[in-house]
Amino acid sequence: MRTTQTWLITGASSGLGLALTQQALAAGHHVVATTRKEALPVEDPRLTVVRLDPADREECRHAVEEACRVTGRLDVLVNNAGYGLVGAVEEISEAEARAIVDVDLFGPMWMTQAALPIMRRQGHGHVVQISSTGGVGAMPFLGLYNAAKWGLEGFSEALAAEVQSMGIRVTLAEIGAMDTQWATSGMRFSEPNSDYDELREQVLGTATVPWPSEPGATGGGTAPDEIARSILAHVAAESGPLRLVLGDGAADQITTVLERRRQDYSTQPGFQRTQN
Repeated sequence: MRTTQTWLITGASSGLGLALTQQALAAGHHVVATTRKEALPVEDPRLTVVRLDPADREECRHAVEEACRVTGRLDVLVNNAGYGLVGAVEEISEAEARAIVDVDLFGPMWMTQAALPIMRRQGHGHVVQISSTGGVGAMPFLGLYNAAKWGLEGFSEALAAEVQSMGIRVTLAEIGAMDTQWATSGMRFSEPNSDYDELREQVLGTATVPWPSEPGATGGGTAPDEIARSILAHVAAESGPLRLVLGDGAADQITTVLERRRQDYSTQPGFQRTQN
Protein backbone atom coordinates (compact mmCIF):
# COMPACT_ATOMS: atom_id res chain seq x y z
CA MET A 1 0.00 0.00 0.00
CA ARG A 2 1.29 3.42 -0.95
CA THR A 3 2.13 5.66 1.98
CA THR A 4 0.87 8.73 0.09
CA GLN A 5 -2.61 8.25 -1.29
CA THR A 6 -5.26 10.23 -3.12
CA TRP A 7 -8.52 10.48 -1.19
CA LEU A 8 -11.86 11.69 -2.56
CA ILE A 9 -14.20 12.75 0.25
CA THR A 10 -17.77 13.93 -0.37
CA GLY A 11 -19.70 16.26 1.93
CA ALA A 12 -16.47 17.78 3.24
CA SER A 13 -17.61 21.25 4.25
CA SER A 14 -18.32 20.35 7.89
CA GLY A 15 -18.70 17.54 10.40
CA LEU A 16 -17.11 14.19 9.65
CA GLY A 17 -16.26 15.09 6.05
CA LEU A 18 -14.21 18.07 7.17
CA ALA A 19 -12.55 16.04 9.94
CA LEU A 20 -11.62 13.32 7.44
CA THR A 21 -10.19 15.91 5.07
CA GLN A 22 -8.05 17.43 7.81
CA GLN A 23 -6.87 14.05 9.10
CA ALA A 24 -6.01 12.73 5.64
CA LEU A 25 -4.03 15.89 4.85
CA ALA A 26 -2.24 15.63 8.19
CA ALA A 27 -1.28 12.06 7.27
CA GLY A 28 0.37 13.35 4.10
CA HIS A 29 -2.30 12.32 1.59
CA HIS A 30 -3.70 14.29 -1.36
CA VAL A 31 -7.39 15.09 -0.86
CA VAL A 32 -10.08 16.03 -3.34
CA ALA A 33 -12.95 17.28 -1.18
CA THR A 34 -16.43 17.95 -2.48
CA THR A 35 -18.97 20.44 -1.19
CA ARG A 36 -22.30 21.75 -2.45
CA LYS A 37 -21.48 25.44 -2.06
CA GLU A 38 -19.38 26.36 0.96
CA ALA A 39 -15.62 26.85 0.79
CA LEU A 40 -13.59 24.67 3.14
CA PRO A 41 -11.87 26.31 6.15
CA VAL A 42 -8.66 24.52 5.15
CA GLU A 43 -5.71 25.61 3.05
CA ASP A 44 -3.18 23.05 1.86
CA PRO A 45 -1.34 22.60 -1.44
CA ARG A 46 -2.47 18.95 -1.46
CA LEU A 47 -6.15 19.91 -1.21
CA THR A 48 -8.44 20.32 -4.22
CA VAL A 49 -12.04 21.45 -3.64
CA VAL A 50 -14.74 20.45 -6.13
CA ARG A 51 -18.36 21.58 -6.15
CA LEU A 52 -20.69 18.59 -6.24
CA ASP A 53 -24.41 17.88 -6.14
CA PRO A 54 -24.30 14.20 -5.13
CA ALA A 55 -27.73 13.64 -6.68
CA ASP A 56 -26.33 14.50 -10.14
CA ARG A 57 -24.76 11.43 -11.75
CA GLU A 58 -22.73 13.45 -14.28
CA GLU A 59 -21.33 15.71 -11.54
CA CYS A 60 -20.32 12.58 -9.62
CA ARG A 61 -18.45 11.28 -12.66
CA HIS A 62 -16.70 14.63 -13.15
CA ALA A 63 -15.66 14.74 -9.47
CA VAL A 64 -14.05 11.30 -9.76
CA GLU A 65 -12.30 12.32 -12.99
CA GLU A 66 -10.95 15.43 -11.25
CA ALA A 67 -9.65 13.38 -8.34
CA CYS A 68 -7.82 11.09 -10.74
CA ARG A 69 -6.50 14.02 -12.75
CA VAL A 70 -4.81 15.57 -9.68
CA THR A 71 -2.36 12.74 -9.09
CA GLY A 72 -3.19 10.20 -11.77
CA ARG A 73 -4.81 7.80 -9.29
CA LEU A 74 -7.61 7.36 -6.80
CA ASP A 75 -6.85 5.25 -3.74
CA VAL A 76 -9.71 5.95 -1.32
CA LEU A 77 -13.27 7.10 -1.98
CA VAL A 78 -15.28 8.19 1.07
CA ASN A 79 -18.99 8.61 0.38
CA ASN A 80 -19.90 10.86 3.29
CA ALA A 81 -22.40 13.34 1.80
CA GLY A 82 -25.91 12.89 3.12
CA TYR A 83 -28.56 14.25 5.44
CA GLY A 84 -31.37 13.19 7.74
CA LEU A 85 -35.12 13.58 7.28
CA VAL A 86 -37.59 13.52 10.18
CA GLY A 87 -41.13 12.52 9.36
CA ALA A 88 -43.56 9.66 9.75
CA VAL A 89 -43.89 7.63 6.57
CA GLU A 90 -47.34 9.08 5.96
CA GLU A 91 -46.04 12.64 6.37
CA ILE A 92 -43.23 12.48 3.80
CA SER A 93 -43.94 14.00 0.41
CA GLU A 94 -42.89 12.43 -2.88
CA ALA A 95 -40.34 15.20 -3.45
CA GLU A 96 -38.81 14.68 0.02
CA ALA A 97 -38.64 10.89 -0.45
CA ARG A 98 -36.99 11.14 -3.86
CA ALA A 99 -34.55 13.81 -2.67
CA ILE A 100 -33.15 11.86 0.28
CA VAL A 101 -32.82 8.65 -1.73
CA ASP A 102 -31.08 10.60 -4.51
CA VAL A 103 -28.48 11.97 -2.10
CA ASP A 104 -28.08 9.27 0.57
CA LEU A 105 -28.37 6.19 -1.67
CA PHE A 106 -27.90 7.02 -5.33
CA GLY A 107 -25.14 9.59 -4.68
CA PRO A 108 -22.81 6.93 -3.20
CA MET A 109 -23.80 4.54 -5.98
CA TRP A 110 -22.91 7.02 -8.76
CA MET A 111 -19.61 7.91 -7.07
CA THR A 112 -18.75 4.24 -6.59
CA GLN A 113 -19.60 3.33 -10.17
CA ALA A 114 -17.34 6.11 -11.45
CA ALA A 115 -14.43 5.16 -9.15
CA LEU A 116 -14.37 1.40 -9.75
CA PRO A 117 -12.81 1.40 -13.26
CA ILE A 118 -9.92 3.53 -11.96
CA MET A 119 -9.37 1.32 -8.91
CA ARG A 120 -9.63 -1.82 -11.02
CA ARG A 121 -6.92 -0.58 -13.42
CA GLN A 122 -4.69 0.22 -10.43
CA GLY A 123 -5.29 -3.19 -8.92
CA HIS A 124 -6.28 -1.67 -5.60
CA GLY A 125 -8.59 0.85 -3.96
CA HIS A 126 -10.87 1.33 -0.97
CA VAL A 127 -14.49 2.50 -0.96
CA VAL A 128 -15.67 3.75 2.44
CA GLN A 129 -19.43 4.18 2.73
CA ILE A 130 -20.49 6.34 5.66
CA SER A 131 -23.52 4.53 7.03
CA SER A 132 -24.89 4.64 10.57
CA THR A 133 -26.66 2.53 13.14
CA GLY A 134 -29.74 3.66 11.18
CA GLY A 135 -28.50 1.38 8.41
CA VAL A 136 -28.92 -1.63 10.72
CA GLY A 137 -32.18 -0.81 12.49
CA ALA A 138 -35.07 1.59 12.04
CA MET A 139 -37.10 3.85 14.27
CA PRO A 140 -40.28 5.89 13.97
CA PHE A 141 -39.92 9.21 12.14
CA LEU A 142 -36.64 8.26 10.44
CA GLY A 143 -38.10 5.72 8.02
CA LEU A 144 -36.90 7.27 4.75
CA TYR A 145 -33.43 7.93 6.16
CA ASN A 146 -33.35 4.30 7.32
CA ALA A 147 -34.52 3.15 3.88
CA ALA A 148 -31.70 5.00 2.15
CA LYS A 149 -29.06 3.66 4.55
CA TRP A 150 -30.41 0.10 4.34
CA GLY A 151 -30.13 0.40 0.56
CA LEU A 152 -26.54 1.64 0.92
CA GLU A 153 -25.73 -1.33 3.16
CA GLY A 154 -27.33 -3.78 0.73
CA PHE A 155 -25.54 -2.75 -2.44
CA SER A 156 -22.24 -2.25 -0.60
CA GLU A 157 -22.28 -5.78 0.85
CA ALA A 158 -22.86 -7.16 -2.64
CA LEU A 159 -20.17 -4.85 -4.02
CA ALA A 160 -17.61 -6.06 -1.49
CA ALA A 161 -17.96 -9.63 -2.80
CA GLU A 162 -17.88 -8.46 -6.42
CA VAL A 163 -14.59 -6.53 -6.22
CA GLN A 164 -12.59 -8.37 -3.56
CA SER A 165 -10.64 -10.38 -6.12
CA MET A 166 -9.72 -7.12 -7.91
CA GLY A 167 -7.86 -5.81 -4.86
CA ILE A 168 -10.62 -3.38 -3.91
CA ARG A 169 -11.86 -3.16 -0.33
CA VAL A 170 -15.28 -1.92 0.77
CA THR A 171 -16.13 -0.63 4.24
CA LEU A 172 -19.47 0.29 5.76
CA ALA A 173 -18.78 2.68 8.63
CA GLU A 174 -21.76 2.22 10.96
CA ILE A 175 -21.58 5.30 13.15
CA GLY A 176 -23.54 6.03 16.31
CA ALA A 177 -23.98 9.38 18.04
CA MET A 178 -21.49 11.90 16.73
CA ASP A 179 -20.92 15.49 17.87
CA THR A 180 -21.94 17.29 14.67
CA GLN A 181 -24.84 19.49 13.53
CA TRP A 182 -26.45 16.56 11.63
CA ALA A 183 -29.25 16.20 14.19
CA THR A 184 -29.82 19.94 14.66
CA SER A 185 -29.37 22.53 11.91
CA GLY A 186 -28.47 19.80 9.40
CA MET A 187 -31.80 17.96 9.77
CA ARG A 188 -34.79 18.33 7.44
CA PHE A 189 -38.39 17.92 8.57
CA SER A 190 -41.61 16.91 6.84
CA GLU A 191 -44.88 18.75 7.37
CA PRO A 192 -46.33 17.21 10.56
CA ASN A 193 -49.66 15.45 10.88
CA SER A 194 -51.06 16.14 14.36
CA ASP A 195 -52.28 12.53 14.62
CA TYR A 196 -48.63 11.57 15.24
CA ASP A 197 -47.87 14.24 17.83
CA GLU A 198 -48.30 11.97 20.87
CA LEU A 199 -45.96 9.34 19.43
CA ARG A 200 -43.59 12.08 18.24
CA GLU A 201 -43.26 13.37 21.78
CA GLN A 202 -42.73 9.85 23.17
CA VAL A 203 -40.03 8.97 20.63
CA LEU A 204 -38.33 12.30 19.97
CA GLY A 205 -39.03 14.14 23.21
CA THR A 206 -40.97 16.91 21.50
CA ALA A 207 -44.00 17.30 19.26
CA THR A 208 -42.59 20.54 17.86
CA VAL A 209 -41.57 20.37 14.19
CA PRO A 210 -38.85 21.30 13.51
CA TRP A 211 -37.52 20.71 16.99
CA PRO A 212 -35.96 23.79 18.58
CA SER A 213 -32.17 24.12 18.52
CA GLU A 214 -29.72 26.90 19.26
CA PRO A 215 -27.54 28.21 16.41
CA GLY A 216 -24.43 26.04 16.12
CA ALA A 217 -25.88 23.38 18.44
CA THR A 218 -24.76 19.79 17.94
CA GLY A 219 -26.31 16.45 18.73
CA GLY A 220 -23.59 15.36 21.14
CA GLY A 221 -21.64 12.13 20.99
CA THR A 222 -18.18 11.14 19.79
CA ALA A 223 -16.06 13.92 18.29
CA PRO A 224 -15.80 13.68 14.48
CA ASP A 225 -12.00 13.93 14.73
CA GLU A 226 -11.96 10.70 16.74
CA ILE A 227 -14.20 8.95 14.20
CA ALA A 228 -11.98 10.23 11.38
CA ARG A 229 -8.82 8.88 13.02
CA SER A 230 -10.44 5.46 13.38
CA ILE A 231 -11.41 5.43 9.71
CA LEU A 232 -7.89 6.38 8.61
CA ALA A 233 -6.42 3.64 10.80
CA HIS A 234 -8.86 1.11 9.32
CA VAL A 235 -7.95 2.12 5.76
CA ALA A 236 -4.23 1.91 6.56
CA ALA A 237 -4.58 -1.64 7.90
CA GLU A 238 -4.07 -4.53 5.49
CA SER A 239 -7.47 -5.99 6.32
CA GLY A 240 -10.50 -5.34 8.46
CA PRO A 241 -14.23 -5.92 8.86
CA LEU A 242 -16.79 -5.01 6.22
CA ARG A 243 -18.82 -3.24 8.91
CA LEU A 244 -16.76 -0.85 11.03
CA VAL A 245 -18.71 0.14 14.16
CA LEU A 246 -17.81 3.56 15.53
CA GLY A 247 -19.16 6.19 17.91
CA ASP A 248 -20.94 6.46 21.23
CA GLY A 249 -23.45 3.71 21.86
CA ALA A 250 -23.16 2.22 18.37
CA ALA A 251 -22.25 -1.32 19.46
CA ASP A 252 -25.05 -1.41 22.05
CA GLN A 253 -27.62 -0.12 19.56
CA ILE A 254 -26.64 -2.68 16.94
CA THR A 255 -26.65 -5.51 19.49
CA THR A 256 -30.17 -4.53 20.59
CA VAL A 257 -31.43 -4.38 16.99
CA LEU A 258 -29.96 -7.76 16.04
CA GLU A 259 -31.32 -9.43 19.19
CA ARG A 260 -34.79 -7.98 18.57
CA ARG A 261 -34.64 -9.29 14.98
CA ARG A 262 -33.49 -12.74 16.16
CA GLN A 263 -36.37 -12.89 18.62
CA ASP A 264 -38.84 -11.90 15.91
CA TYR A 265 -37.62 -14.66 13.60
CA SER A 266 -37.57 -17.20 16.45
CA THR A 267 -41.37 -16.99 16.88
CA GLN A 268 -41.81 -18.66 13.45
CA PRO A 269 -41.86 -22.48 13.08
CA GLY A 270 -39.04 -22.72 10.53
CA PHE A 271 -36.67 -20.84 12.78
CA GLN A 272 -37.77 -22.74 15.87
CA ARG A 273 -36.73 -26.02 14.22
CA THR A 274 -33.24 -24.73 13.43
CA GLN A 275 -32.70 -23.82 17.09
CA ASN A 276 -33.67 -27.23 18.46
